[in-house]
Amino acid sequence: MSRKPAAQLQLVAAHASRGGTSVTDGIVDAITTAIVERRLMPGTRLVEQQIADIFEVSRTVVRQALNQLSRDRLVTLEPARGAFVATPSIDEARQVFQVRRLVEAGMVRQLAGQITDRQVDQLRAHLRDERQAVARSDISGRTRLLADFHVVLARQLGNEVLAELIADLLSRSQLIALMYQSSHSAEHSQHEHVDIVDALARRDGRAAARLMERHIEAVERNLRLDPRTPDLASVLRPNN
Repeated sequence: MSRKPAAQLQLVAAHASRGGTSVTDGIVDAITTAIVERRLMPGTRLVEQQIADIFEVSRTVVRQALNQLSRDRLVTLEPARGAFVATPSIDEARQVFQVRRLVEAGMVRQLAGQITDRQVDQLRAHLRDERQAVARSDISGRTRLLADFHVVLARQLGNEVLAELIADLLSRSQLIALMYQSSHSAEHSQHEHVDIVDALARRDGRAAARLMERHIEAVERNLRLDPRTPDLASVLRPNN
């Protein structure tokens, strides 16, 4: 696990959204982006003074940002130890994916009934960006685009509350994927996104919902959520 978050945060600090938002929000955005793009790993310590130096703010402002991230379950605050990127449990991982299946299947079912041709074109353009990022092995770019796909769907419904919920769930999903070593490839995810958009273009809500459920199930299935308990005798017995 990475123990040097300062360098990763410096890479995204310049891109933190400052316009119309507070400095605290900018720090929250930068840390969230670093997690989504796999620049910060689960268990990484987030040192207040380092973050304060990066953003040229007081530790009080940093503390506010870390408190917000803690409420979002992306950061764990430990008394006398400090702040750490969260390390989701197996039960939490399963619950996150269960919520995603329920919410996102309903989301695309509803969207299929009202999506416009222009919105379909927007989704096709997003898919092209995904495909190009996958082809050129742009790891941070493809990770962000593959996650953004789900938020774009929510925004097409005109529901910002839903979009924020999906964004939060995706950030937690990225932590889970890092924690439990997802083997679901970016290429597979991209192909599954294409199938979902094809169903939306046909205005087939049932197919879109079924494909979304399968997509999220595939991501979860490729996580190592069932670690094998080793047989102590075979592990500890001296080799003959």
